[in-house]
Amino acid sequence: REHRLFKIYSNKAVAQIIVPGSEGEYGVTANHSPIVSELKPGVLTIFHSESSEPEKFFVPGGFALTHPNSVTDITCPEAVKLDDIDSSIVSSAFESAKASFEKADDGSIAKAEAQIDMEVNKALGAALGITL
Repeated sequence: REHRLFKIYSNKAVAQIIVPGSEGEYGVTANHSPIVSELKPGVLTIFHSESSEPEKFFVPGGFALTHPNSVTDITCPEAVKLDDIDSSIVSSAFESAKASFEKADDGSIAKAEAQIDMEVNKALGAALGITL
């Protein structure tokens, strides 16, 4: 299985980011305390300046590491701009995962994978404002 590293931003100064931490969302600005956090499926929001519209990405999970100098690294399997996501595809993917979950044997890998797919698509739907 091939893995590729994509960088959305590198060495880019921003005013603030809002991170979907597993223990809750939190903001990072200049002079933030160092922190390591697991990401939950949700929206990573980037404010390029205090007055700009935020840029929003859906992330399915991963990790955030804020260094002592406030530089924050986000590591995740993928990040997709919310504006680029078709809600009908998300609904269809959720229903497909739900069907797979219902037909899989209890305790099986297939059932666990389908449950993960359902949870990620449900979070993605919530980010888009749809209830699944």
